[in-house]
Amino acid sequence: GKTRCQGDGNYWNAASFVTSSSYLHFSTFQGEISADISFYFKTSASDGVFLENLGNTDFIKLELKSATEVSFSFDVGNGPVEIVVRSPNQLNDDQWHRVNAERNVKQASLQVDQLPLEVRKAPTEGHTRLELYSQLYVGAAGGQQGFLGCIRSLRMNGVTLDLEERAKVTPGVKPGCSGHCTSYGMYCANGGKCVEKYNGYSCDCSKTAYDGPFCIKDVGAFFEEGMWLRYNFHSPGTSMKDLVSRTLLSSTDPETTAPDLNLSKEELSFSFSTTKSPCVLLYISSYSQDFMAVLVKPSGNLQIRYSLGGTKEPYNIDVDHRNMANGQPHTVNITRNGRDIVLQLDHYPPTSYSLPTASDVQFNSPKALFLGKVIEIGKIDQDIYKYNTPGFTGCLSRVQFNQIAPLKAALRPTNTSSHVHIQGELVESNCGASPLTIPPMSAATDPWHLDSASADFPYNGQAIGDGVNRNSAIIGGVIAVVIFTILCTLVFVIRYMFRHKGTYHTNEAKGAESAESADAAIMNNDPNFTETIDESKKEWLI
Repeated sequence: GKTRCQGDGNYWNAASFVTSSSYLHFSTFQGEISADISFYFKTSASDGVFLENLGNTDFIKLELKSATEVSFSFDVGNGPVEIVVRSPNQLNDDQWHRVNAERNVKQASLQVDQLPLEVRKAPTEGHTRLELYSQLYVGAAGGQQGFLGCIRSLRMNGVTLDLEERAKVTPGVKPGCSGHCTSYGMYCANGGKCVEKYNGYSCDCSKTAYDGPFCIKDVGAFFEEGMWLRYNFHSPGTSMKDLVSRTLLSSTDPETTAPDLNLSKEELSFSFSTTKSPCVLLYISSYSQDFMAVLVKPSGNLQIRYSLGGTKEPYNIDVDHRNMANGQPHTVNITRNGRDIVLQLDHYPPTSYSLPTASDVQFNSPKALFLGKVIEIGKIDQDIYKYNTPGFTGCLSRVQFNQIAPLKAALRPTNTSSHVHIQGELVESNCGASPLTIPPMSAATDPWHLDSASADFPYNGQAIGDGVNRNSAIIGGVIAVVIFTILCTLVFVIRYMFRHKGTYHTNEAKGAESAESADAAIMNNDPNFTETIDESKKEWLI
């Protein structure tokens, strides 16, 4: 089945203390002989009590004494003991800090983050048991200045206290803790926005061309020949002013409310792989004559074409140093700000270009974005029209133009899916995430290339296709035949010998089958035997 990921609830078990008098209470802490307390805190206040538990005279307390000091104090009957850790940096910086306090019969210690451990030896004589009777208060107690901020993952002698559940029924305390994005927001990649949650955070990838928990999963599709996708920058019922303010320009861009509905800057990024050329990868049309296109020329080289008005011919950027139609995934990043254009391909360093002085710097009234093929009414540039047949065949992924992700809008149902029109069957694919393989080096640049014309070989025989000497191959074949013949002969001899094993010959007299006994058979068969018996063997009775 599908992989299921589950977080550590104890690690994110947190509570927010919103007033200085708010607190959570738990049963009495059982730490007579030893105490091991650890937790994380985050605050913008300069002081406050983290937790406290009282007895008749005994007590244990952890508090933020100042913006740079954390204190661990207790009394087991020998008088109060206090250990203080002083930090060179502010601890009320609204970042997570870890506190670990320990106490046993030999010593007590306190550590904050990765600062040096502060240790205090216990007296050799005196009381050693910590006797408490009140409830354990987390946040504030005894009219002292309470803690304002967040505490999470509070563990006391190995037991995690359920702060979140207790906070649900306690006034002035909220379950969970806001502010996770301050510490973990950097994990939302590729422009993803960190969103606070009670028990953690999530990444909003809606304004990116990526998907997944951390906005790092490519969203791509395979285009068959003749297939195309069009993303309309406005849908019926949406004004052009809303179009620019909501989609084409970033919400933080000062030009968002520009009334002229033109673009003076754009950011375009995508990945593609193909083996066919020429083709149109991407085309942005307009209600005017302006356009932008990314093409693969018949030679396999990449071309970026801008036509913003003011010049008779479009401004072309030709990337002639490599063949892009080699079936490998390639990444294209184009950024324009006014007249300045920055292009980056794959892992190569960015290259800067500049529009001609006569060229306009405004992209007037953008209309639609096309992938794979251009299907547009009106006049189209001749080269683009020529490259438009039969269309792009290959993979396109993580396509993003400013705040628009057309492929993702087509493959993931969102409120912008109504802007998309597709001709053909769009099949999602992770082909854009394939690793870039390095093509083989040419003979001119390969330092290990061996020229057979000038090389000296130890044998003069003609080399066969795989580089093995022909004479060596013949000798090897003869040896193999000889060995096979010997093995066959051995097998035949062994089988013959074992077939006669166990047979024997006897000199049994003929006629033994019809004789009454063995002696009778011998006498019948050998005439001399009878004579010998008669002369040499006689019986005498004395």
